[in-house]
Amino acid sequence: MDATVRPLRIPPEMAIYAEKHDIFHLVQTLVRNLMVDKPEDPIQHLINFLKRDSVVPRIILLGPPASGKRTIAKKLCEHTQAIHVTFSDILKDDSDLTRAARQYQDKKQKIPKDHWRQLIQQRLSKQDCVRRGWVLEAIPKTQEEALCLQEAGISPDHVVMLEAPDVVLIERSSGKRIDPVTGDVYHVTFMWPETEEVAQRLETPSTLMPADLIAKKLQKFHTEAHALKRTYHSCLKTINADQPHVDVLSQVLSYVCTPRHSASPFTPRILLFGPPGSGKSLQAKLIAQKYGIVNICCGELLKAVSADESHMGELIKPYLESEQQVPSSIVLRILTERLSRMDCTTRGWVLHGIPHDVEQAEELQESNFIPNRVFFLEMTDDIAIERVTLRGVDPVTGEWYHSIYKPAPGPEVQSRLRFNPRHSEAQLLKRLKEYWNHAADLQAFYPQAVYINADQDPHTVFESLESRLVGRLPKVLSY
Repeated sequence: MDATVRPLRIPPEMAIYAEKHDIFHLVQTLVRNLMVDKPEDPIQHLINFLKRDSVVPRIILLGPPASGKRTIAKKLCEHTQAIHVTFSDILKDDSDLTRAARQYQDKKQKIPKDHWRQLIQQRLSKQDCVRRGWVLEAIPKTQEEALCLQEAGISPDHVVMLEAPDVVLIERSSGKRIDPVTGDVYHVTFMWPETEEVAQRLETPSTLMPADLIAKKLQKFHTEAHALKRTYHSCLKTINADQPHVDVLSQVLSYVCTPRHSASPFTPRILLFGPPGSGKSLQAKLIAQKYGIVNICCGELLKAVSADESHMGELIKPYLESEQQVPSSIVLRILTERLSRMDCTTRGWVLHGIPHDVEQAEELQESNFIPNRVFFLEMTDDIAIERVTLRGVDPVTGEWYHSIYKPAPGPEVQSRLRFNPRHSEAQLLKRLKEYWNHAADLQAFYPQAVYINADQDPHTVFESLESRLVGRLPKVLSY
């Protein structure tokens, strides 16, 4: 890019390459992993990270007592191969930190915040957690602990909070049973083991609490839950735990296998196709107004170029004045020059009126102007004829009217309406035939295109477009 040349032109292939390979997100991920893991050899750590075949999960699983955290966490780790981390397991480790922590507990004292943070950091910095990721069960319990983790750079990709009515949780707690061999949790009503061997060795937990004490613990959880939700709002998913655990697990897996929304720059490059009268110009205008991107209508662009005194303008003026088609090579030169300008490169664009056929689409792609959203506005020819042939413009006010959808306000305005010869039924049928001759090939050329029913209220059409426009295209992650 030459900063001395005006207008500035950023090569389109730069943005295409960065988006195709998710460069911005990759850099963010690398920096975040360095800050969380704090390796002694950052370069080797990044090399090892880039060699991994899949994304390493970092998940926090929260929920009230008896909500099924232990069961879901174990199953989750089986599916993701992540390390299951509980605070009781951390304290079983033999280190100066854990010995000191156990002393605090023996004295019925609260473990100091810094000491608690170091315990978590020490466990998550071990190679098994670094290589395979982790699932923190019931950590943190309070907003203070959550903020402490954030200060230490421990940032989860996904946080799941299980919820269920208190009456259900109290009933679950009273029927809880533990397998002393595996540590798995079962219930006399909701989740009985499949084998008789396991059923015979189940034990009632020594920590089983009476209903009133469970109610107090639930109240304490609810007090902290709202603050925890605020702390992790950007990556939190709340799931109803009052359903079979297989359904809960399915929903949890569905969420944690979905990548978090990336803050990477995303520049919209939108193509709108559709027959005459499908509303391409209106929808492009609405998109451009709401999202601040550049609205480019090929026909309007050619008129603007012909109006100036440039060499290209003089070249295409005779074609427009005689209503002949401008040669495709000239149109694409004008279009690529416009799309290369700084506003299109930085803000994005919505293009309509071109390409007309696959040949133009291929030339546009070869010039590295590749759309990341393609929409086909669909409607029947009968509706298109009704929309186009019955509309006229008031030459005094410039206002458009339609015999059915927006009638003229009075006989005086109706009498002075002017109808474009191109909007006659005969001319429109020619344009429709030309569109449909190339539509199937263009649809095959853009297999990821989205099809929108244009035979509905314009704002409903816009909502359909917008729902598929906002945000980046999802990627499927597999652990």
